[in-house]
Amino acid sequence: MKPVIAFVTGGYSSEAVISYKSAVTIENNIDTDKYEVFKIDVTTDGWWYETSTGRKIPVDRSDFSIAADGRKVTFDAVLIGIHGTPGEDGKLQGYFDLLGLPYTSCDAATSAITFNKRYTVAVAAFGGIHVAKSLHIFKHSPISPADILKQVSLPVFVKPNNGGSSIGMSKVSKADDLAAALEKAFNEDDQILVEEFIAGREFTVGVFRTLEGIIVLPITEVAADADKEFFDFEAKYQGKSTETTPAQIDEHKADIIRKTARKVYEILNCRGVVRIDFIYNEAKDAPYMLEINTVPGQSEASIVPQQVKVMGWSLKDFYTSLIEDALDRGKRK
Repeated sequence: MKPVIAFVTGGYSSEAVISYKSAVTIENNIDTDKYEVFKIDVTTDGWWYETSTGRKIPVDRSDFSIAADGRKVTFDAVLIGIHGTPGEDGKLQGYFDLLGLPYTSCDAATSAITFNKRYTVAVAAFGGIHVAKSLHIFKHSPISPADILKQVSLPVFVKPNNGGSSIGMSKVSKADDLAAALEKAFNEDDQILVEEFIAGREFTVGVFRTLEGIIVLPITEVAADADKEFFDFEAKYQGKSTETTPAQIDEHKADIIRKTARKVYEILNCRGVVRIDFIYNEAKDAPYMLEINTVPGQSEASIVPQQVKVMGWSLKDFYTSLIEDALDRGKRK
């Protein structure tokens, strides 16, 4: 019998729209000759499996099962495709751990840490990775713009501390613009990060674990269009950027980025595929880690699928590798 796989999409945050974009690519490339796949839509209104006729069947959350095709369907593994909460922050991972159900992403602890940008850079810095100077601010303990600028220097990036996709993020070059940027970020999260700008070229690289070991994907250089100051939501998902894969970079820098990406993956005990963003600072001749995406985008506009293809793999082979790694963990429990 084929292994039965739950592919979960949706989510509770504004990033759900990205989850559904990723879902199209993933569904089109899961090997249905090898796996029996059921797409589960996780929303604030409920968790559902939608049949080919459009009937929505609720998920029994007591054991993560569905009643479909005249039988009770349980799963051998879960392919997690949810960006944002609850699929990227450790909540679903903890639930699946309680059920003893293997999944394709990082575990609950790593997912929770990496979803918090401040905690991510703190752990990375402890492990010897270069990171930018930053300030962690909570909505319940606000700090005035003037006091912020006593601790960090302009220009800075202001961004929600949890989440991804650059939603709510701003680059601030003038002191008068800081208050508006803080308000924008606080609209998305009750914690924000104010991070000093690091000069340099921006690179991003996917890393994933297979049954054979860790693989570092080809490096991508990211450059926002001339009318964009940084790689924001429009640049990421609406074509307002230039992404070059493989990056046109000398082998010395490429090797340092690859080794640093692997080290970050190991320091944070990552699993499945993650995407790590860096700024390469020429003065230090070193990559500065910006953040980690533990459920990186899989849409047609996303970077990891580009890197997989440049490596010479098909997306079908790639998703099969992630699923097989999860199934293997399930067998070893």
